[in-house]
Amino acid sequence: MTADIILVVLGLTILLVAGDLLVRGAVSFAAALKVSPLLVSLTIVAFGTSAPELVVSVQAVTSGNDGIALGNIIGSNIANILMVLGLPAIIYPITTHVIGLRRHAVFMLLATALFAGAAYTTGQIDTKIGGGLFLGILLYVGYMWIKASRGGSNNPVLDEVEEYQESTALNFKTILFLVVGLIGLPLGAHLLVNSGSNLAAGLGVRDELIGLTIVAFGTSLPELATVVAAAIHKKSDVAIGGIIGSNIFNLLAVGGAAGLAGTATFDSQSLSVEIPVMIAASLAISLFVLTRRDIGRVTGVFFFGAYVGFIVALAGLAGGF
Repeated sequence: MTADIILVVLGLTILLVAGDLLVRGAVSFAAALKVSPLLVSLTIVAFGTSAPELVVSVQAVTSGNDGIALGNIIGSNIANILMVLGLPAIIYPITTHVIGLRRHAVFMLLATALFAGAAYTTGQIDTKIGGGLFLGILLYVGYMWIKASRGGSNNPVLDEVEEYQESTALNFKTILFLVVGLIGLPLGAHLLVNSGSNLAAGLGVRDELIGLTIVAFGTSLPELATVVAAAIHKKSDVAIGGIIGSNIFNLLAVGGAAGLAGTATFDSQSLSVEIPVMIAASLAISLFVLTRRDIGRVTGVFFFGAYVGFIVALAGLAGGF
């Protein structure tokens, strides 16, 4: 079991590093080819930053560990709202007065409804549902493209290309980042999924729990680091759009890819506990955005406390995991 824990941590580390290098290499490669920064932001950066979750979910479904895939999606969305926004809000309040943020909150609610609807009506995400979800992310990206190309440059969901651009010339560093990223992502996902499944078996718990806790927490760490840093510099408002965008991509792109790769089936606890928590978290953050209420320190404590309580409840349901 100790070896599995070490391999899970190793796989997660490789996954996160490879994902970051892949995005940086791809952005620099696109810049060298004179690709539009807007197109790079809408495609390479938007999809690339979700690459770790996407590769893990596809790997999990194809290897028969679909519980890890679904747990990763649900757990990441819960962690992004309750932990990634809650903890920084304790440091410095997060404002929701960001131009264009409300329409993305509505998109997140629609994506949540689609994902949950599939769970409660069919109990699974298969090829047809996966295709529908993935079509949703393509429509969402298309919508952002139209808005941005018409002059709506203040888009709170689009990442800044400059953050990932290492060079504007095609050089050895760019190629190295691409190669390491392309090799590291599937390698890290393989280690994480296989060792995570073995760990779940050794602990006598379901695969979903590993996805909901270790994998979801790990893949949310980059977002947490970014938002905490922004909060320290009193600029945490710039990160809320990224969190909402990340949740949309998790549900539609990652969920869609998982369905296209095979069939992922929801278990009874996902339907009765975890998806309702995800829906409640999505509704809570959307309420703040739609009413333009700041996420203050009291709310931050409540959010973070709710996340800790959620993890403790999962441990209790798992019999002391």
